[in-house]
Amino acid sequence: MITVVAVRMQILTILTFYVPIIPRLKKILQAAQAYHFENCSLRTSTIRMHNNLTRLSAKYFRELKSRSNQGESMKHIAVIGSGLIGRAWSIVFARAKLQVYLFDNDKAAAYRAMKQIEQGLVDLKKYNLVDEDVSDILARIVVCESMERAVANADYVQENTSESIETKQKVFGALDLCAPGHCILASSTSTIRTSLFSEHLARRNRCLVAHPVNPPHIVPIVEISPASWTDSTVIEKTYELQKSVGQVPILVKKEVPGFILNRLQAALLREAWRLIDEDYVSVEDLDKTVKDGLGLRWSFMGPFETIDLNAPGGIADYAARFGSAYAQMMSGIQHPTWDGALLEKIETQRRNILPFSRHNEKESWRDRRLMELIAHKKARRPSEEG
Repeated sequence: MITVVAVRMQILTILTFYVPIIPRLKKILQAAQAYHFENCSLRTSTIRMHNNLTRLSAKYFRELKSRSNQGESMKHIAVIGSGLIGRAWSIVFARAKLQVYLFDNDKAAAYRAMKQIEQGLVDLKKYNLVDEDVSDILARIVVCESMERAVANADYVQENTSESIETKQKVFGALDLCAPGHCILASSTSTIRTSLFSEHLARRNRCLVAHPVNPPHIVPIVEISPASWTDSTVIEKTYELQKSVGQVPILVKKEVPGFILNRLQAALLREAWRLIDEDYVSVEDLDKTVKDGLGLRWSFMGPFETIDLNAPGGIADYAARFGSAYAQMMSGIQHPTWDGALLEKIETQRRNILPFSRHNEKESWRDRRLMELIAHKKARRPSEEG
């Protein structure tokens, strides 16, 4: 027979081990006691209390264990490839106080990358986008002589090799053999779906795409795109990892070529090329239209947020007012390919504006402006957000 004494002993055990949930347990006990005195016999009330507490203790044990495992599982990050994206990912993870193991088949390139990473951190420090000394962050990045060494203790791998299905299949085949069983394998690919490079793997359920925007140590969006066989826990852990290191993850609910960002960009670029091809506007003026028009709103609002605020009655009102006009604009349009005379026309206009001799200089300018924008957005008051 279940006794009141037994129930009290169970309560004492739970309170001892689950201190963080004491307030919630007290409320449950108070409610159960009130129910007992008002509606039930002592025996019925005691049994219900026992059953409720048993379920509650099991639930919180699972939750606490899950949180503990999750916190312990993401301490060591392997970054494969030391190019522009690999360097940026190294900064993202190291500034979040994670240990980073960097590998590149070109060993000299990996060591050169450390100098470039240091400069990137110096630039971030100027805009108060890192809160530690650069040397302390840099110390958490270690160049490894082999892929096996880089992933030996890794909990998560971020791959950044060339944009080729064959290369991805080869690299992920090697990673699947040498990475620990619990380790998540993520690719930075911009266009290749997870299923295309992981189908042949023995442990393909731990693979997915975590696609950043260049440069990811400044622009925070990350598109998480799993295959149909990717384990849900892998997706959740990747999502939480990206949030924890200061990125802004989104979930691509099912595989689509180019994911989300590149498809949106493709839609705008497709029309931009057509407008130049048919001589409606110059390259320079088209760029002005975005950077001094659409881009100003889109730097802090998405397209649906924008149109929701562009009509008195919100999105439904906007669709009623302008839906047919937009449909007519796009009806029957044939978009040109990006080559031949059209490519030469756009390239010529761009080189007149920006000679190649200033290309690297302009890239650095872009990154500084992005850092200024991110610093501004971080400084905004929470009350200003909708």
